[in-house]
Amino acid sequence: MDLRELDRRALLVLDKIVAAVTPADLTRPTPCAGWTLADLLRHQVSENHAFATAAREGSAPDWDAGELGDDAPGAYQASVDDFLDAFADDAVLARQLTINHFGTFPGPIAAHMHLVDTVAHGWDLARALGLPYEPDAEAVHVALKLAERIPDEGREQNNSFARSVEVPADASELDRFLALLGRDPAWTVS
Repeated sequence: MDLRELDRRALLVLDKIVAAVTPADLTRPTPCAGWTLADLLRHQVSENHAFATAAREGSAPDWDAGELGDDAPGAYQASVDDFLDAFADDAVLARQLTINHFGTFPGPIAAHMHLVDTVAHGWDLARALGLPYEPDAEAVHVALKLAERIPDEGREQNNSFARSVEVPADASELDRFLALLGRDPAWTVS
C-alpha cells in the first residue's frame, strides 16, 4: 500500500473531527502535556505545511509557522490540502526530505513519519473533544510498525513524543501505538 494513500485516509478521519471544532473548544486540554486544542491544531497546521514545503523543496525553513487565524478548521483544511497536493507528486518518493530536527530521509520514510503524526494527533484531537476515534485499521498497523522502532532515549531533546507507557499484552494495535508514543490510551478530559 502506498503510504500516501494511508495518510490520506487517516487525514479524512481527522477532517471530520476538526470540522466539529468550535471557537469555544480551542481552550480544551489535550493528551499532549501543556497543549490546548488550539496549540495542537496549530502544530498540525505547521507540520502539514512544513511537510509540504519539504516535499517540494527538500526542506522547510520553519516547522512552527502555522497560524489558525479566525477559522481554525479552515486553516487546518488548507494545510491538509497543501500537504496532499505536495505529496501527490510521485517524484517526492525519490527525493530526500529534511524533516525538522530529525534529519534527512527518503520521501517514503518522510511520508511514514507524517502518517505516525496524523494517527497520533487524530486520537489527541478526538479525545480532547470527547469524540470517538475510528482510524483506518491499516493506517494504524503501518504507523505502529514505525512507532515500534522509535527509541525512548532522546525524546526529551527533540520534543517528539513522551517515553512509552505500559499497556496490557492484549491491547489493541491503536492502544499499543499510542502507548509507544507516550500516551495513556485511557486518557480523558478531566
